[in-house]
Amino acid sequence: MSKRGVYGWVVAILCFIILMLVTPSIPQSEEYHNFADQRDLFFGIPNTLNVVSNFPFLVIGVIGLILCNYRNYFQLRLPGEVWGWNCFFVGVVAVAFGSGYYHLKPDDDRLVWDRLPMTIAFTSIVAIFILERIDERKGTFSIIPLLLAGAISIAYWRFFDDLRPYAVVQFVPCIAIPLMAILLPPMYTHSMYWLWAAGFYLLAKVEEAEDKPIYKWTHHIVSGHTLKHLCAAMVPVFLTLMLAKRSIETERDSHYLQLKFQFVDGVEDKSAPDVEDFLDQDQKE
Repeated sequence: MSKRGVYGWVVAILCFIILMLVTPSIPQSEEYHNFADQRDLFFGIPNTLNVVSNFPFLVIGVIGLILCNYRNYFQLRLPGEVWGWNCFFVGVVAVAFGSGYYHLKPDDDRLVWDRLPMTIAFTSIVAIFILERIDERKGTFSIIPLLLAGAISIAYWRFFDDLRPYAVVQFVPCIAIPLMAILLPPMYTHSMYWLWAAGFYLLAKVEEAEDKPIYKWTHHIVSGHTLKHLCAAMVPVFLTLMLAKRSIETERDSHYLQLKFQFVDGVEDKSAPDVEDFLDQDQKE
């Protein structure tokens, strides 16, 4: 590892240690398990809609795994990409089972199996982004450490009743991935799909926070948590579409630079005099 890489890890670890020292612990509230929609609608399934709304994760996760491995449909060029995307889609499939299991009887013990698959998906995505946008080798070697960090954050919460490490694992990608998607040049085309995926995930978090108000606004038809599952499932949908459509990016400019160039070109076009009007005016004179 280069000195720059070592410094980066040292800074990240120091920032995390400082965060743990200066912030109070965040215990898991029992109210978290008190969801708005607790109806048993059919087949005797408790909390029916919160359980069955996880089914899309199973569908898109299985599709993603098949396309990752069947004749290299996604045309993944690097071993790290294959490992990263397989870990991601395994996490997506596991979300369907883990979240469904949790919502059958919500409590802290079952919540572990809800959060662990999501953590696998989060950390895999971060590793993939490092691989695509920063350095292929670093991204490949970061897969296992990031997966371990995610698992440790879950264990730390469960044993010490402190959500801070898990919050870092969950929310840092929400900030880092959109920023990297905008500022760093992509390896592939169709990279705007990353921003669509991030947008749907942020919408899902809003719906999760507004679980009970949404249930009230919809006249007890659907709760915010159920909508959260459906919106979160759009994340792997958009990423699967991106993988199916993309190709190697020949002009590796970041979205920030592309927008900047478009803005500058537009300003120049508006400010430049029309040559034909200038010649017509000259002839009249």
